Amino acid sequence: MSSSRPSPLQLTLFPEHVRLTHHIPDANRNRFYLLRTLPTLFGDWIVLREWGQIGLPGRVRRDRHETEDDAMTALIKLAYRKRRRGYAFEQMH
Repeated sequence: MSSSRPSPLQLTLFPEHVRLTHHIPDANRNRFYLLRTLPTLFGDWIVLREWGQIGLPGRVRRDRHETEDDAMTALIKLAYRKRRRGYAFEQMH
């Protein structure tokens, strides 16, 4: 018996950036959430978050982490938390 449900989109093993979007046409709601990991000049890492309405400047937040592994773990947790709230992963090039 074949299932008509699409398979879930998975993140790459070690994502450096993720873009999520949330569209609700009836409510005229088109939002984005962008996550990136970046090294700092001091040897630690940040998760850069940007979010807002598509087409407008978004808000930005930087969360510091001791290691690259900690930053990537935080990025993945944030991405899946947004996924549970209705955001969909978008392919980035």
